[in-house]
Amino acid sequence: MALTLVGVSVIVFLMLRLVPGTVVEQMIGADAVVSPAMVAELKRFFGLDQPWWRQYAIWVGSLAHGDLGTSWRTGKPVIALIMERLPVTLELTGLAVAFSLLLGIPAGIVSATRRDGAVDNVTRVGTLLGLSVPVFWQGTMLILFFSIYLRWMPPVVWVDFFTDPRRNLTIMALPALCLGTASAANIARITRSCLLDVLRSEYIRTAAAKGLTHRLVVLKHALKNALIPIVTVAGLQMGILLGGTVVVEEVFTLPGVGRLVLWSIYQRDYPLTQSTILFIAVMFMAINLAVDVLYGYLDPRIRYSA
Repeated sequence: MALTLVGVSVIVFLMLRLVPGTVVEQMIGADAVVSPAMVAELKRFFGLDQPWWRQYAIWVGSLAHGDLGTSWRTGKPVIALIMERLPVTLELTGLAVAFSLLLGIPAGIVSATRRDGAVDNVTRVGTLLGLSVPVFWQGTMLILFFSIYLRWMPPVVWVDFFTDPRRNLTIMALPALCLGTASAANIARITRSCLLDVLRSEYIRTAAAKGLTHRLVVLKHALKNALIPIVTVAGLQMGILLGGTVVVEEVFTLPGVGRLVLWSIYQRDYPLTQSTILFIAVMFMAINLAVDVLYGYLDPRIRYSA
């Protein structure tokens, strides 16, 4: 994880410098008449006059002391800006994960137990569509159809969950559906594939020969032994959903961390962009670590040594 974080920090730091323009150009505007001395003074103020490796060293040094930096555009600490918007992103991700699991696992089970039937074919086509439809297009169509045409959903004006839970969940329904569609398709495909492999095993045929019901054989014996690949994919999808909130939050105008990242990139706010992306990377790796630990519970054959 430490090596991965170092790699992410280097990549994010360097790629931001490849974006044309800096915060100085954003502040003074394209048509402003400013003397070269003033531009040089602004670059010195933001530390942009120093070599890139020195800027990177200063940033990493601050991170080592637990300081994510201060936003150039707002003057607020980066950690405070992240914490203001993190609840929105976590709620959106949690709802999307719940939707993808509740839809993907049952769809995969039904598809595997009715292999090559009509239900299986419909499910496979549906998962292919779920993986193929772009998130931004799907989000736009959902807004047009449910909010504007049918008027079933309220305008996307953010309301906190603790202020009005019902309205909050109504607002979050479409973004969660949009964000979780591709994940549900992935989970359904891996569930189907793993179950088909397990259902061909000898112990499954033995369990069926003992007189156990088909439902009990599938849910208790087959599904439990197919869970590790499913949990692995589900864990990865949770991390992917965290990154996917950038597009969905922008489409649905949700005040989350993803939209904060986009805004900081537009404003060339390097400290805010770098530290926020690194924060998301830490969350992604923490989820993967939790999945690895969960293996030991799902499969008693796995033992972790100190």
